[in-house]
Amino acid sequence: MLYPEISPHQSGWLSRDDGHEIYWEEVGNPSGIPVIFLHGGPGAGISPNSRRFFDPEKYRVILFDQRGAGKSRPFGSLENNTTDHLIGDIEALRENRGIDQWLVFGGSWGSTLALAYGQACAERVIGFVLRGIFLGTEAEINWFMDGMGRFFPEAEQRFLDAAGFKENPGFQALLDRYADIFANKDGEETAIHAARVWSAYEATCCTLLPDDGLVEDFEGDQIALALAKLEHHYFVHRCFFEEGQLIANVDRIAHLPIVIVQGRYDVVCPPVSALALHQAWPGSALVIVDDAGHAASEPGIIRELVRATDRFDGKHFA
Repeated sequence: MLYPEISPHQSGWLSRDDGHEIYWEEVGNPSGIPVIFLHGGPGAGISPNSRRFFDPEKYRVILFDQRGAGKSRPFGSLENNTTDHLIGDIEALRENRGIDQWLVFGGSWGSTLALAYGQACAERVIGFVLRGIFLGTEAEINWFMDGMGRFFPEAEQRFLDAAGFKENPGFQALLDRYADIFANKDGEETAIHAARVWSAYEATCCTLLPDDGLVEDFEGDQIALALAKLEHHYFVHRCFFEEGQLIANVDRIAHLPIVIVQGRYDVVCPPVSALALHQAWPGSALVIVDDAGHAASEPGIIRELVRATDRFDGKHFA
């Protein structure tokens, strides 16, 4: 259901004044509808399949690794790494590529960043395709740290074991313990092990049916070491939002078209957040995929994301 594999025809690093270098790539039709792909995590980075949700004849697709992720440098850096910094990077990349306005496509944390970017730079957005909605609220962070395990108790136990707990002590105590671990207070090897366990826990909870390949990918150094540290960093700082900020500011972008794709059995980002966004956004389209969890790799999610990008004509979803 994805479009065929495609290689970038341009790529590079965008240097920022604070020392970060943002890796970006471009695929598709240079004269097509511009679209920016925002990956999840934060920290997960882009992959070759990230390019394949878009008709390459129709779209000019810009993808990038967010600060500290993927090929961006320095890898895993938390310094000068906030939501506002990421919004600044998106704008700098838009200007660098000579784009006036674009469609914003993102899933999971990518949906969070998409909404935050849109609310800060609404005049630069022509629409949204979002998946697996995460609004950055304390309740959602609490659920990730102290809720997913109700469905995946074996994976949660490994997550707790890595932090030295037999039972879940509550989301804040667990965040505090992982802060010590990721600061290397128990040694670098312990921190690396904990990062792999954190990432594997999320991957295990991502899909409706087990996907050992996804878990293996998430445990690898290229994802795990950035994903765990950056997710933890953003969770500790509540994604650098005021509580409820993204819903409170929906009016800034509610004039724009949006398709929300949500797995019915999404344990990582439960559908309640997607429904809240849909109810706050008049004219939004909510598509519930009844045979899917959270991952963008699940067939039903792929089908609806590709269907949404195929329907967009540059102004509306036909």
